[in-house]
Amino acid sequence: MSALPPTERRARVTARVLSAFLAEGISSDELAGRLGYGYDDTARDRYESLLARVLGAERVLARLSLVSGTHAIITALAALTRPGERLLSAMGSPYDTLRMAIADAPDSLSARGIVYEEIPRDADGDVDLEALTRACIEGVTTVFVQRSRGYASRRSLSVARCGEIVHAVKRVAPKAIVVVDNCYGELVEACEPTEVGADLLAGSLIKNLGGTLAPGGGYVAGRADLIERIASWHYAPGLGAKVGSSLGFGRSFIQGLFQAPMIVDEVLAGLDFAAALFAELGFEVDPHPGDVRTDIVQAIRLETPDRLTAFARGLQRAMPLDARFAPEPGPVPGYAEPVIMSGGAFISGATIELSCDAPLRPPYEVYLQGGAMREHAILGAVLAADAVQGAPCLLE
Repeated sequence: MSALPPTERRARVTARVLSAFLAEGISSDELAGRLGYGYDDTARDRYESLLARVLGAERVLARLSLVSGTHAIITALAALTRPGERLLSAMGSPYDTLRMAIADAPDSLSARGIVYEEIPRDADGDVDLEALTRACIEGVTTVFVQRSRGYASRRSLSVARCGEIVHAVKRVAPKAIVVVDNCYGELVEACEPTEVGADLLAGSLIKNLGGTLAPGGGYVAGRADLIERIASWHYAPGLGAKVGSSLGFGRSFIQGLFQAPMIVDEVLAGLDFAAALFAELGFEVDPHPGDVRTDIVQAIRLETPDRLTAFARGLQRAMPLDARFAPEPGPVPGYAEPVIMSGGAFISGATIELSCDAPLRPPYEVYLQGGAMREHAILGAVLAADAVQGAPCLLE
């Protein structure tokens, strides 16, 4: 599966979403949805069917009651892995908040009796397929794959690489359930991990798929039998996916998905500019400018806590909301170290909008993400670069 030029990638992703809309045939009077229990919520049902087409999945559970990507992932892992069964993380330790929920928090999955193990990454920071295969031979119920780099010095996985992981697992453990954390990766490539064998995807609805309009929520997508198990765990056995209203937000979810390919393409262009700018200034960046991207996160290694703070404050000056705030490092649930963030999103936490996060720990990398207009991302990158270099802000 070779990488596509940016224009062809955008054309294919856009055609994929448009084809899904045409095949689904949603009418305008189906957008209102319901309140309360959510019985017969047409907007919810049509959105989930539409999203299943876009993600190449048999079925989708996409709900406001799944409040984040982390929540969706943990709900899926808990539903599919019983106490005493084995859960493997294929790429070492996952991002901080997820690892906390799996293994470190007082009521984590490990504390409930799930046997959790991590397969360390190889010397190149990639998945160690041989070690993963050996671990799967010993018996495994669920294998977790984090596609994005998250907020750590790790390699972001392509869809093709996800497929290689799935093949390696299934070759020795055909009944194992492979769950891919798809956060930050949706619509970045021309296909999704379900199409290379992943049993389940999970992620947030206010990142790539939300198109800056979705008001909240998370999703799981994949095999229909697994989605039913997750719905029963999330709501109640016997009720499953039949409850859970869209609360009148059907139009926002569906319209957001319609414009998501355009938004993702703007994000990728803006991040490539940021990579080129900071590489020119002598900083280590990943991906490099011109590289094929597999998620919407740009890592920039700034090497000192003071530069992290300067970057975040410079970027904040470009925000449409809260531009006069001066970010400070502070505690964030799920992180051992203080974290400094910059953001002024119209939807709180919607990292498809321009933002950055930086845990204060070596190698002192900042993770720049989103940017629904490339011009906005370019302005933010320039202001952040000026702040890192101690130059006067061009807006003053």
